[in-house]
Amino acid sequence: MPIYEYRCQECGVRFDARRSMKDADAPIVCPACGASKARREVSLFFAAGGSGSLKGMGGESSCATCSSSSCAACRGH
Repeated sequence: MPIYEYRCQECGVRFDARRSMKDADAPIVCPACGASKARREVSLFFAAGGSGSLKGMGGESSCATCSSSSCAACRGH
C-alpha cells in the first residue's frame, strides 16, 4: 500500500498515511488536531538512473564516477 503525504489545512501539520490508491484523496483526520481538513501534498522522491546514479530535485548527480554537476552531461556513463 502506498504512503501519501498530507498537510492539515487547520493547523498546518504535515503527516504521512498508508492508504490504498482509491482512498488517497478521501478525507483524512489530522493526527495533531483532529480536524478532517487535510489535503494530499506532492511527494518528493528520487528516481534511480542508469549506472547507479541518482536523479533528484534540481537534477544534481550523485554518480561517483561523474565530475559533472548535471545528470544530462552524465548520460554516457
